[in-house]
Formats: sequence, C-alpha cells, structure tokens
Amino acid sequence: MVFTSHVFLFYYLPLVLLIYYLLPRGRNAFLTAASYVFYGWWEPWFVLLMLASTILDFVCGGIIGNPASSPARRKSALLAAICGDLGLLAFFKYYTFTAENLNRLAGVFGMNALPALEVVLPIGISFYTFESLSYTIDVYRGTAKPARTFSDISCFVSLFPHLVAGPIVRYNVLAEQIARRDHTWEKFSYGVALFMAGFAKKILLANPMGAVADEIFGAASPRALEAWFGVTAYAFQIYFDFSGYSDMAIGLGRMFGFLIPINFASPYRSESITEFWRRWHISLSTWLRDYLYIPLGGNRRGSRRTYLNLALVMLLGGLWHGANWTFVAWGAYHGALLAFERWMGKTSAYWFLPLWGRRGVTFLLVLFSWVLFRAPDFAHAQRFFASLFGLGGDPNAGLLAGLVYSPYTLAVFALSAWFAFQKTEIYEWLDELTWPKAAVLAPAFAAAVAVMWTQAFNPFLYYQF
Repeated sequence: MVFTSHVFLFYYLPLVLLIYYLLPRGRNAFLTAASYVFYGWWEPWFVLLMLASTILDFVCGGIIGNPASSPARRKSALLAAICGDLGLLAFFKYYTFTAENLNRLAGVFGMNALPALEVVLPIGISFYTFESLSYTIDVYRGTAKPARTFSDISCFVSLFPHLVAGPIVRYNVLAEQIARRDHTWEKFSYGVALFMAGFAKKILLANPMGAVADEIFGAASPRALEAWFGVTAYAFQIYFDFSGYSDMAIGLGRMFGFLIPINFASPYRSESITEFWRRWHISLSTWLRDYLYIPLGGNRRGSRRTYLNLALVMLLGGLWHGANWTFVAWGAYHGALLAFERWMGKTSAYWFLPLWGRRGVTFLLVLFSWVLFRAPDFAHAQRFFASLFGLGGDPNAGLLAGLVYSPYTLAVFALSAWFAFQKTEIYEWLDELTWPKAAVLAPAFAAAVAVMWTQAFNPFLYYQF
C-alpha cells in the first residue's frame, strides 16, 4: 500500500485513525496490527519475514540488556542479531546480484558458482533492517534500554508511517513515545497539514518530473540540452519524491502522537558535498556515521585511515541503495569527493567562488552522481554522460523535444526549481499554521488528489531500496 493511493487516503487512514482514537487502551497493539496490514497489502508473507526479524531482535536485546548476562553472552547475542538481520538483507537483496557476478566469473572456467534463484525483494527491508540493528546495538552500548514488551519493539519496527521508506528512526528516539505520548490538536493539525504538503509534492512535482526523466533517460542518445534537462528533472523527482514521502511520514506520525525526526534540510542549497550529506537523507547519513564510520575509527586514526573510512562507508551506502554496480560507483564517487574535501580541510576546492557559484558547482557535482544513480548499467551511464557533453544525437531528438518541452512540463520544471532551492523546508513553513497558509495548502492538496486519479501506479522511488 502506498500513501498516494485512494485505498490509503479514503479507506485505510480514516479507519485506522477512527479506531485508534476510539480505543481506551491497547493503541500500540492496534497500531502494530494496522501496520502489518499496511505492509502485507502487496505481499502478505513479507509480514512473516519482518516478524521473524523482530522476534530475533527482541530476544537478543533482552539477553544483551539483562544485568545477569555475562559479557561473552551479551556479545554472542549482539553477533546473532547482527548476523541474522544482515543475513536476511543479504539474501533477499543481494543474492541475485552476487550469483550473477560469481557465475559470470566462474563461467570463464566452465563452472557455475551459485544456483540462479528468483528472489523477490521485500519492500522496505533495508529500512527496517537498519532500524532493528540500531536497537540491539544501542542496547549493547547502553544508550537504549531493552524493550519492555514484545508489543513495544514490534510497534517500533512496524510503525507504518516510516516503515517502508524511512526516515530511519532509532529505538531510543521512539522508546519513550511508545510508552507514553501526548495527543494534542496542535500535533494532529500540524500532521495533517504536513501530510497534505508531502502528498502535493509527490503528485504535482515529483511524478511529472519523473515522467520527463523517464523519457529522456529512455532515449538512445539524447542531445545535450535534453540530457541536461532530463538529469535535472530527475534531481527534482528524487528530491520531491523522497522528501515528500518523509513529510508524509512525519505528518502521519504526528497524527498518532509520534515525533519522527526530519530527513531533509534544503540539500540543493549546499555549498559542498560534505554539506550536502548533512542535508540529504539525514537519517541514513547519521546512521552510517554512528554505526559504521565511527566504529571503523572515524577520523581518530590519522588522515589516510579517515579517507579510507569515508570511501568505505560511502561504498556500502551506495550498495545499501541497490544491488547494482552503478550504485557502488555512485557511492564511490561521493566517497571520493568527501575524502577530497576532508583533505582540503573540510571545505570544497571551489571555496573561493561566490555563494551562488559554490551552490551551483555542488549541484552540478550532484547531478553527475544522479546519472549513475538513475542509469540501469554502466553502458547506459556512459552514453548519457556523452550526451551531457554534446556527444549524443538521437535521430528522434525532435520528437523527444516535443514530448518533454510542453508548456505544462516547463511550468512544473520551473516550479520545482523554485521550491528545490528555497531556504525553508515545508515542515518549517508549517510550524505556525495560519489561515493564509491553509488557503494555499488546501487547493494544492485538492489538485493533487484530483491528479492522483489520472496518474498510473506511482510508488515512491525509495520503496525499491
């Protein structure tokens, strides 16, 4: 089930809210059950996989947090939880990728390394796996207490607002809220407004820009102008798609009394790649920092080790996004830029440019990375890079231009550019909800609902990760 569907908007959400607020007790258990329905809507057996992961972490967390457990027993429980969670993720997300590459290598010697299996990727497994890992690791570190009941941890893992595409929330952030939280009109109204804003971003901006990006990336060899238009449209699509989802997730959380952390902070206004990663997908970048970069040694073991750690973390971050060499290359690209900026003294090589120049060059570097992120393989990425530098030229370029340069498309592109470079994110703009703001938001949401019926199935980009 997706947030931008009539089933969720007109049936699931109103019914869940109604029952939730009518219940005198047992709201967490109800939310868990409702979240399992939400997650199992597409493929019911995926619920069993998430449930198995949750049971494993609950048992291991209990052993780790038990004062009577010996250090060796605590470490064994932590290792079991990490291996179990990552093992499930590795099989479902990376088995096919690994088998294809090993079999290609083994084929040189006339061998077959692994059997070919049709493995279906469970939606959101990367997100809830990282959340489950943070629970057991935080309990081991002593920064979180073990869950009081299985209901508590199952509510945390399965909570439908952030279940399938983040933000990646840590247990120590929600633990107290699961046990005790306030339900106020201010929270609820802010949540409704933010959900409406995120919904409008997805339907009115992300989806039209996605259609443009699909047309241009799908062309054999677009001209330079179309290539730049296409990759910029994709930059807008992925930003409004993912930030729109995050806005909806945070808004839904508020409706149920939860304070879910923000995930974006005007990333396209960044003046360096280092700053970009402080503003983009904040919940992932901080997770990688706290659970991978710092344990690897961070910047405490000399400059060379720092550069290596940055590169390794971004390589794994790229692989987290998908089982494809283009994602690995995307991570390596960002890792190299981060390491270079660290070598420069935590600044960019273009620090001397005026503000608009620093932001422009950073956005350009990000655009290059989006080519790798969007392309299905290196051959496609190579052709698209060639087009960006004027080495393309599709014989059907005139037809492509007619498809992507319609007045509607150009208007949405201009509107997307204006919103993407604003200093204030929508969740900040709605901090103080006034009638004039409501007068802007309500028709935008109404238009988005109307347009939703005309669009084909529109899952969020990060559902596939």
